[in-house]
Amino acid sequence: MSELPRTVEALLFLSAEPVTEAELLDACECEEEDLRAALEQLREDYAPGRRGLELRELAGGFTLATAADTEPAARRLLSKPRTPPLTPAQAETLAIVAYLQPVSRPEITRIRGVSADSAAGTLLERGLIEESGRSPFGAVLYRTTPLFLKLFGMVSLDDLPDVSEWDPSPEEESDLRERLLRAGEARAGSTPATEDGSEGAAEPPAGGLVEDPGEDVPEDPEP
Repeated sequence: MSELPRTVEALLFLSAEPVTEAELLDACECEEEDLRAALEQLREDYAPGRRGLELRELAGGFTLATAADTEPAARRLLSKPRTPPLTPAQAETLAIVAYLQPVSRPEITRIRGVSADSAAGTLLERGLIEESGRSPFGAVLYRTTPLFLKLFGMVSLDDLPDVSEWDPSPEEESDLRERLLRAGEARAGSTPATEDGSEGAAEPPAGGLVEDPGEDVPEDPEP
């Protein structure tokens, strides 16, 4: 297979939606005649009955679709439960472990300001972190696993992005501060007024404060 058909094949494989001829021409930077020849070659290579995939023309574009006779096997594979993506709390906890390992759960809690029990437990179950001894105070230490490196496409922890690249410049800090101030002023302006015309805080729910079960809560450090 020559270079252009291979390129078109890769583009069709990457796209979840049918790719139009115009989009292929733009991406491949080729002549219309050459593109049509490449598509014709792919039609032959993916002719029904030859492979598990077929080249189909749908919704004004081209796509690679599974052959009809592979549908039963595909349904069995896709019917298996899939691992849900990491939540923000889990991602934050994983980042802390990755950069500060070995690190204890109380340290993670102090950094995040909320409990790390649930997030750390899920990361342990998924095999992204593991225990790595104990601190001088007896708290369990955590580190990342080889699975973490594999899933994030890294050879070693040296491939982690440099955190200094995320430091905002003075101009960015100033802009962010102004945006936060404007947001605070806008919120203050929308605060409900009391009967005497002054702004008042929202009334707490009856029976005292109610903890939101969906949020992390602070925890006491491990002994």
